[in-house]
Amino acid sequence: METLTLTISDETLRDGQQQVGLFFDPDIEHTLAHAIARTGVHQIALMPAVHASEATLVRSLIHEGLGQQIIASTMLTKTAIDQSVACGVRQIILFHAVSDRLLLLRDPDLRQHPAYRDKTLEDGIPESVLEQIRQAMLNKVVEHLRYADERGLKICFAAEDASRTDFDFLVDCICKFQPYIEHFLLCDTVGILTPETTYQWISNLLAHTRQAPLAVHFHNDMGMALENTIQAVRAGACGISGTFGGIGERAGNVALEQVLHGLKWRFGWEVAGIDYDALNHVTEYLHSLGARAHAPYSPQAQRHESGVHVHSLLRDRHSYCIFPHVEPEIWFGKCSGISNLQHLFEQQLGQSLSRHQYESLRADLKAIAMQQKRSFSASEVLELLENGTLKLQMA
Repeated sequence: METLTLTISDETLRDGQQQVGLFFDPDIEHTLAHAIARTGVHQIALMPAVHASEATLVRSLIHEGLGQQIIASTMLTKTAIDQSVACGVRQIILFHAVSDRLLLLRDPDLRQHPAYRDKTLEDGIPESVLEQIRQAMLNKVVEHLRYADERGLKICFAAEDASRTDFDFLVDCICKFQPYIEHFLLCDTVGILTPETTYQWISNLLAHTRQAPLAVHFHNDMGMALENTIQAVRAGACGISGTFGGIGERAGNVALEQVLHGLKWRFGWEVAGIDYDALNHVTEYLHSLGARAHAPYSPQAQRHESGVHVHSLLRDRHSYCIFPHVEPEIWFGKCSGISNLQHLFEQQLGQSLSRHQYESLRADLKAIAMQQKRSFSASEVLELLENGTLKLQMA
């Protein structure tokens, strides 16, 4: 066997829990985190900002000796960076969209511009406008990378929707961010890559960025995340990000144990520091919890709960849904936001609520979801409203 130096980043407790209907209570999260740590993975991602219980878990795990492995997924704001620092982390993943499609949806100026606020990428956006939103993103990211660097943090940058990003612009991002980061994480956010395109894409990016430290985070919408990840490693990627069991939103993420065993048995590559026997303990524990990824192309894989994703879907169905003849299904739970409720009331019921009412409903629904350890369909949310479990405040 040949020893391969590869950074293994686990997202089971962060991205994995965005799977609709999946919920780990704090005790399970704690047990799972320690089981994952014993496998020798180099990073275990958690997101303190998602809920106070997550921040508490981060502090506890660091106090228990996992400080070298815990990494905080952190929104691109100074407040979020400060919160991660306050939790005691030494390394963070800052994330931001890089594709024109998602930048167009999220640019704060364009959201208010009467000519562009309702436009999508298919509507013939002028090149000058695309250049404007790209430059605004570059400036914003560099500002926050510098801020995190000044706080003494090790930084990874996760480029959301990198696989649908203009190649030259992606090269520009990598080169501009590289002075501040440990790894540039290329995300195939909607799982559109194939093994052939993956190998060529990674090879070309490495050639154009002087062998920058590129890691990959691939989703499994078309069932190719495993082979795509293996091909990325073959092409020269220095890190992989995924979840145990492949759990995660829609059809999930690449399954870390499958990548690690695949590299070992196909190519004779054992990743340095990994305890291969310990991998099974994590997958067996997840199996005992009933935590399984949704099959690609299945109806369950078309469900969306994350508030950020739903917000984009409401304006552009292609933002997080790659199948043209499939209607995304909006669910409600721990990870949902105001946009989920706006979709329910405004698009399904034809009723508009005040922002205060949406925020109140979101907080109450999140509390119920966490108490019952589950997610809710739209019909179930309506039933909660009808039976009084969920109360709509007066405007």
